Amino acid sequence: MEHPTVLIISDEVEFSRSVTARWQAERNVPTFTLMSGDLWPRMIDDFDTAIVGPLRRELLSPILEPLHLTLQPVFTVCPDAPAAQLIRDRWPRISVLRHDENWLDALIFAASEAVHRSRAEARARAVEQRCATLERESMLGRYMLEMRHSLNNALTSLLGNSDLLLIEPGSLSVQARAQIETIRNMTLRINEVMQRFSSLEKEMNVVAQMERDSGKFHAATVGAD
Repeated sequence: MEHPTVLIISDEVEFSRSVTARWQAERNVPTFTLMSGDLWPRMIDDFDTAIVGPLRRELLSPILEPLHLTLQPVFTVCPDAPAAQLIRDRWPRISVLRHDENWLDALIFAASEAVHRSRAEARARAVEQRCATLERESMLGRYMLEMRHSLNNALTSLLGNSDLLLIEPGSLSVQARAQIETIRNMTLRINEVMQRFSSLEKEMNVVAQMERDSGKFHAATVGAD
């Protein structure tokens, strides 16, 4: 999800219109998904923040229960104290705002902050996943470095023995000779891959050394100043 999305659920069209119109005055305007209570249940999890407006009482539980179980922040605007208390008691993770004269400004401010926080958390999770992937790849790289000499020894043995078999004319059938030539060719290909791996290691070591030398030079220059 590249652009932040706000889900607005309400049986009153004016409520959704007021929220979206007021949000247009902000610097960052998300994408809005608008739906009435009659359209629920519907599998919608691709949103950063949900806002629940006026609904028929029988729709509260079917709508708020699944939203309460999501990780995304959820806000609801209640017209009276009993409804607000009911929601606080049954769905404590949902933020409740009273429908007073400042409800719209308060809602936009709180929801905007929630969208910003949700996007930041999503970026943090993406970074963590990339770091985990890099760590796994780094482990594989270290394993390849450790096993490089053993693999090269095995490749040398394969090449040497296949060459010995192939230089003896008439000692092998045509089919056996073709099979050994295939083994030799595939061994040479693996050997080329390993040679390229060694070259990459040397190049990376040179770059790392240049970066270390550059850092030392910068530190020395700063110290001299």
